[in-house]
Order: sequence, then structure tokens, then C-alpha cells
Amino acid sequence: MVLIFVGAWISAAVLTWFLYATTKAPHAEKMVAITAAARDMPAGTRLQKADLKTVRVAEKDVPKGAMLDQKMAIDRPLLFPVGANEAIISNKVASAAGAEGLPALIEIGKRAVSVQVTDASGVAGMIQPRAHVDVLFTKSGSMAEAVTTTILEDVVVLAMGRTTEVANTSSPTAVNAAPRPNTQAATLLVSPEQARKLELAKNQGKISLALRNPLDHTSAKDQSATTSEQLYAGFHPKTQNTPSLRDDRAWERLIAKPPEKKEIPAPRHVIDVYRGDKHVQEIFQ
Repeated sequence: MVLIFVGAWISAAVLTWFLYATTKAPHAEKMVAITAAARDMPAGTRLQKADLKTVRVAEKDVPKGAMLDQKMAIDRPLLFPVGANEAIISNKVASAAGAEGLPALIEIGKRAVSVQVTDASGVAGMIQPRAHVDVLFTKSGSMAEAVTTTILEDVVVLAMGRTTEVANTSSPTAVNAAPRPNTQAATLLVSPEQARKLELAKNQGKISLALRNPLDHTSAKDQSATTSEQLYAGFHPKTQNTPSLRDDRAWERLIAKPPEKKEIPAPRHVIDVYRGDKHVQEIFQ
């Protein structure tokens, strides 16, 4: 009986400890050391030992592609900006032989081409690095020659002027302290074929950028160009010959104001009043 009592007591103690260990006792998570940024760094920065530090995170929270050894990241340029304490990911850095600065951001097989934009042709300065834009080309000339078409779609902006990072617009004082120039260059990431098309368009007419949602990668269904005949289609429906935009008289006809409508006077009521030999007319509006 004593043995049975001791065995039952031991079994109850083991069962109680097991239930406590699986439900109440804290679990010791396995920690992993990974490489992180020691400070905020812009894209194109070539990483050095002073730029890196080692942090320990739970194994389940280790980002995919995180570098475990600092030696793997040293002397490699960043492809994207990183913040302090942010993990260094392998796909965010270039090879050790990669270039620094803006060339490090150019993907293999791509080219960087700059175009001049103004507030009117660059969405009032709202375009920032890493934005997605469409490139519009306008060729001026006579009514029959003028045309506007979309030559490139969903193109990534590498830089605006010398800025390769998105500006921090949360602080109004920071925005006011650095006035934006009226004219600056937008550097676009394009393929070699697109680079040739863009360079030809720059020398043949006017280039404008249309800002688009970065998550929208669809192409426009209508790829046809817009001509002056379509723009002024309803202005001269009976005219067979298209007027030249260089003709001053044609411009006067296009911008002429429609004739003003004259107000029709309200009808008047006339009453003849006779007082003896006197005749008087009373007029009422």
C-alpha cells in the first residue's frame, strides 16, 4: 500500500509539473544574431564596419535574407535607403564590386536617362524618387502636324535633380527651408531601347511626366496619339481645310468670344387717356 501511495504521489507531481510547464511557465525563445544598420544611410552608401552593428532577435522574427555575419555586408553599396537598427537584407545591397551612389541603383540591363521638367510638365513638383510615371511626348507644328502620345509607361524615377531619396514632407519648416527650383532634371530608369526613344523625343518636341499609382502596372488600352484635329474637332465642323496654328487670323477665330445675347425688353402696356380735348398715353412696364 505504501508503494502504491508513493507511486500515485510521484505520478501526480509529474503530471502537475508537465501541465504547468506547457501552460504557465515562460518559454525561452531561441535568439539569433543578425547584422543591422548603426545609423540612417541613403541609397548608394558603401557599407563599412562603423556603419553596422549586431542585434539579437527571436528566430521567428528574423527577416528573409538577413545577413548573419557583418563581413558579408562590408564594402557593399546599398541599393535602397535604410534606417537605424534596420536589418541588412541581401537584396538591399549590391555586390562588393558594385558602384557607389546613383550608379549602384541602376539595375542590370537598365539605363539612367535624365529629362528636364518644370512645374507644368512635372506634376507641380509632386514627383519624387522611386515614383512611377508615364512619359508623354508632344510635337508642335501646324494643325495637321501637332500630336501628343504616350511613349513610355510605368517608368521608375531614380532621382529628381540630385535627390535620390523621398523628401520628408511631414515637417513644414523643412519644406520651406529648402525651396524647390522651377526647372530640374528627372532621372528615369529605362531599358536601352526606351533610352533611345526617350532621347529622340527630347530633341524632337516636348517631354512631360504623368504621375501614376506605384501599384498600378497596367497599360492603357488606347495607345493612339491625340492630334490637333481631335482637339479642335467641334470648333469648325463645316470647314474642310484645317487652319494653321501659326495663322493669327485662325487663332482669333479659335479664341473669339461668342456674341453677347441682347436682353429682350419686357413688353410694355400703353393706355390712351382722354380728358376732354386732351390726349395722354400712360405707359406701364
